Amino acid sequence: MARDTQAVQDDIAYLRGLAHEGRNAPLLAGPILVTAGVVFGAASLVQWAIQAGVINVNPWAQLWLWVAAGVIFAGVLTVLIGRMRTKPGFNSASNRSVGAAWEAVGYGIFVTWLALVALSVKTGNWSWMAVMPTAVLVAYGSAWMIGAAMTRTRWMSLTALASYAGAVVVAWFVTDALIFPVFTAVLVAVALVPGLILMRQEPSEIV
Repeated sequence: MARDTQAVQDDIAYLRGLAHEGRNAPLLAGPILVTAGVVFGAASLVQWAIQAGVINVNPWAQLWLWVAAGVIFAGVLTVLIGRMRTKPGFNSASNRSVGAAWEAVGYGIFVTWLALVALSVKTGNWSWMAVMPTAVLVAYGSAWMIGAAMTRTRWMSLTALASYAGAVVVAWFVTDALIFPVFTAVLVAVALVPGLILMRQEPSEIV
């Protein structure tokens, strides 16, 4: 009986150790968020320049602009994930959970984009694509909520709320070309800057 009791206590101690590791291991998604902010923020500014007449190109260039941005991001993402796998803490509970959340966000954004493209082609009305920035920011907010819950970090909760607020703000500009610079500004606030913060929090080793 004493041996069984000790085994149970050892199991509980082990689980507590895992939970402690999950709470304290820093998130490693910083470089990915910085890349997303730079690549998609830049693409958004280019689209604004096209719609504002600053850049004179075929209207279909706007579609290929986002295709190119997606390809660039996917290529960089592959490299970054390979590097992340070599870092201590990659397999912690927090990084696995938050990584899964951001992966789901990525797939969700991509499928939403495909659905809106299909709808636009079907109806001949490309104004549907203006909904995309709002969908992206709602997804970002949800991922940040999960990150905040896993790490119990207040600034991540605030970033999630900023993402949700940004989703409403960009929706206000849905009929205006200004939606794109506004979207870029929000991406800087909820992706680029938080990504830089996470990168600074990464130690060389995780205890």
